[in-house]
Amino acid sequence: MTGTPARAPTEIRIDMSAAVLDAPEAEGHDVSPAEIAIGVIIGRTSEFFDFFVYAIASVLVFPGFFFPFVDPLTGTLYSFMVFALAFLARPVGSIAFMGIDRAYGRAAKLTIALFLLGGSTAAIAFLPGYRDVGPAAIALLALFRMGQGFALGGTWDGLASLLALNAPADRRGWYAMIPQLGAPLGLIVASLLFAFFTSTLPATDFLSWGWRFPFFVAFAINVVALFARLRLVVTPEFQRLYKTRDLQPEKIARTLQREWRTIVIGALAPLASFALFHMVTVFPLSWVFLFTREAPTRFLVIEAVAAGLGVLAMILSGRLADRFGRRTLLGVSAAIIAVFSGFAPQLLSLGEGGEIVFMATGFVLLGIAFGQSSGAVSANFASQHRYTGSAITSDLAWLFGAGFAPLVALWLSAHYGLLASGGYLLSGAVATLVALWLNSELARGD
Repeated sequence: MTGTPARAPTEIRIDMSAAVLDAPEAEGHDVSPAEIAIGVIIGRTSEFFDFFVYAIASVLVFPGFFFPFVDPLTGTLYSFMVFALAFLARPVGSIAFMGIDRAYGRAAKLTIALFLLGGSTAAIAFLPGYRDVGPAAIALLALFRMGQGFALGGTWDGLASLLALNAPADRRGWYAMIPQLGAPLGLIVASLLFAFFTSTLPATDFLSWGWRFPFFVAFAINVVALFARLRLVVTPEFQRLYKTRDLQPEKIARTLQREWRTIVIGALAPLASFALFHMVTVFPLSWVFLFTREAPTRFLVIEAVAAGLGVLAMILSGRLADRFGRRTLLGVSAAIIAVFSGFAPQLLSLGEGGEIVFMATGFVLLGIAFGQSSGAVSANFASQHRYTGSAITSDLAWLFGAGFAPLVALWLSAHYGLLASGGYLLSGAVATLVALWLNSELARGD
């Protein structure tokens, strides 16, 4: 049975026990880890909020609004094709904005990138539908989606790397977890915002104009995040930290030539968690909306609550990584994800109880794995290549691990059953285990 697009739609305390970073003072002010952490969380939450606003609309709105000439399943697959364009454009954006960074500085790069990101997001809210302007509507959607991805390539500010570099030796797992909190926090806000509109508006109003408001909110949040991040990166204290920690932009070609091995391994290492990321966020919403009679509001609330569990699991991952080691935790979590891929997707066909178990279990596992997935091998970069190499590695990991996950998972499950969608997740887990093994072998050889 298929769905139809016309249907109705604890306070977290971050332990910052290290008093100040080991950086020279500037005008009598030390830069504390808490300052960096706040900037990182604000920046990542705003970016992921943008991401999830578009992702949710890709399921609930865009198939019928931009692809009314095909059935709902095909329309959703087309929508996911456009969704993937941002991941293809992101590395191109990184190349362009690294040049702006070198020429005009990090503040100029961030300002341009975040205004382009917010502008592209807000522009989507004004788009006419296919019934109004025909194929031009799809072309404009694709253009602004690529604009989002291109801009994301310029939002790399180095704060996460700066936080990791200044982490105490026995607290690296904890500090690695902090930037990742932006993902579940962004999802919670986006899911609840869409749940509010789908529950309070008639279906016709929501599909006509109600879906546009979250995109306006995304633009406003981007502006707030811009000023919050600029307040940090333009200060003399942070400028000195960036320089003393060698977090300066390097030419892409030179970085690729000298660090290609680390970039490849670094892009493969987080694939298990990145594949799981979309398997418990975008894909299940599409499956429930298309193949059940359940209203999207209820599932969006389930998703938000499960993301809350993901936040708690992510915090736990910091403790576990510091006790057992980040790479050990990544390897064990990848193995568990491989097992999870073999049976968990079928839970979505068991009604509300199965959906809750799938989402809760998936987000707890995601929190453990994703919490430690960022920069797992970034320490292997030579210092002069760390800033640029980390940005490229992140772009490639998202492209191969997440960019096509909703499209592949939905196509497999629609044609071969839910069990087949676990194949994509299994491939990510295998890639992570292979990357961790290669990294260990190369380190031993060195």
